[in-house]
Amino acid sequence: MKNKKICALLLAVTMVAGTLAGCGGGSDAPAADTGSATTDDGGSAAADDGGSSDTGSAASGEVIELTFFNADANQDDPWTDPVAEAITAATGVKLKTTRPVGGNDESEAVALMIAEQNYPDIIFAKGSAGNMIDAGAMIDMTDLIEQYGPNIKKLYGEEFEKLKQSADDPSIYQLSAYVVGGTKFKDCGNVQIQWDALKAKDYKIPESLEELETMIKDYIAENPTTDDGLDKIGITLSTSDWHWLITLGNPAGFIADGAPDNGQWIVTEDNKGVYKFRSEKEREYFKWMCRMYNEGILDPEFATQTHEDYIAKIASGRVVCLFDKDWDYQDGEKVLKADGKYGLTYCGLPTGMTPDTKCPSLMYQGLTTGTGVGITTTCKDPVAAIKFIDFLCSDEGQVLNKWGIEGVNYFIDDEGHRYRTEEEIKYSQEDADYSKKTGVGFHNYPFPSYGDGILDPTGSTYTTTSKDAVINEYNEEEKAACEAWGVELLVDVFPQPDEFETPDYSPLWAYAMPLEFSEIVDKLDEVAWSALIKCVTGTEAEFDANYDAMIAELEATGMNEAEEMMTNIIAEKVAIVQ
Repeated sequence: MKNKKICALLLAVTMVAGTLAGCGGGSDAPAADTGSATTDDGGSAAADDGGSSDTGSAASGEVIELTFFNADANQDDPWTDPVAEAITAATGVKLKTTRPVGGNDESEAVALMIAEQNYPDIIFAKGSAGNMIDAGAMIDMTDLIEQYGPNIKKLYGEEFEKLKQSADDPSIYQLSAYVVGGTKFKDCGNVQIQWDALKAKDYKIPESLEELETMIKDYIAENPTTDDGLDKIGITLSTSDWHWLITLGNPAGFIADGAPDNGQWIVTEDNKGVYKFRSEKEREYFKWMCRMYNEGILDPEFATQTHEDYIAKIASGRVVCLFDKDWDYQDGEKVLKADGKYGLTYCGLPTGMTPDTKCPSLMYQGLTTGTGVGITTTCKDPVAAIKFIDFLCSDEGQVLNKWGIEGVNYFIDDEGHRYRTEEEIKYSQEDADYSKKTGVGFHNYPFPSYGDGILDPTGSTYTTTSKDAVINEYNEEEKAACEAWGVELLVDVFPQPDEFETPDYSPLWAYAMPLEFSEIVDKLDEVAWSALIKCVTGTEAEFDANYDAMIAELEATGMNEAEEMMTNIIAEKVAIVQ
């Protein structure tokens, strides 16, 4: 069965390779012997105390360059910043990073790699990881981790078993691109609204979409333009590219169903997978969005503007409300903060469609698996690669990546704990190129990392985000809200983690899915993307007919079959931990 999959995949990507060959694409990693890698490199595994791994090249002063394809990189990584240089000094490894070109996702680049069987040494293939695994292009890292990865095992702890592909195939092809454990001391919630609009209602948190709508309308009525004369926009979205998943698709699940982030899926209490746009609650949510569009509250340009347009509108201070994630809109906020316009930045709220819809933002869904870094079968030195990753998982590597250089980006207080100066904090919050210039956080994702609030042996948190740090870094707007609400942290007004159970499966959006499943879901998403925009931008009288037509088209495209397959996938993942 698997051989048939591989043959079918290679046949398909050969066609892609033909069309892309003239573009000069593909990895520039040299072809290598795909046989078993030697482990006679002169290095030794690190002790189990969280220290860094000793690579042979680091010890000898030699440097090996490993190629790394990062599907999520949106800018060049020249590996010349201070943190990168310190990592190389510790490991003897430097990375040469490539990324999808021309604003495309990773799928074409990965398809070409498979067609040519020409891979980078290390890869973060994101949604195309399943294709790499089906093609036999990823090595099972289990033995390498056992021999050279003590810090990897320490970092994952009790959740290490979740890295296995399945109960039938216990191979570890990828680590996780997302944090392990921790506590959320900050979150942007379901809805983001400008502080000025919230203050106009005396910090009353809207408990439903109806109350949110009133807040937006009342604020615009009193403040129709910005100080420089631009018309206020009630709500805007970014839907002209993949961001539709973040601003149009995902919020529907959070706000309407109170469902955690499983991508396009809702999981029932008996672990059945449901393609979420068939949810009646989400239909009601999109009907509300349709009304907001027709009443002029939702930006009439939301469906056609570029993501750059979207960020520019946020940076102008025009947009009262967002349905997004802070990592996606933070560049716009940084412009406002640099201008001292904190009242026009955003407060994250746990608002749901109705008062009894529980915001899932602080829920821990367990280790996110199926999307992460792996080593390819053509890697020139798998031992150097795993030792490099193990160093990044070590205490030294984690602090270096997340805090930067001691004496430059952070300092040690009298109690032996790390801290950042006010100047460094301000620099990190207001300069959009802070990470690229300093290297702090720039090389962290998509490699493994501890979550916020977890302490290292010195008693300091691995990340710069701790409860005290978050409180100390609050600006005047955030401090005023905490005082008005009578809380220490802004997220104290959210439903707390202990109100949720951690499921036995990881967030579904991250899994490396079988090729035949992905093909169906890609088609479903294409249908949903355009159909949901049509539902929202049509008249209110047309909404139900448009939504019914979307459901019919989804069923004709294979929604029922995909739901059955997803249910089986969930069952396989649950079997790993039970």
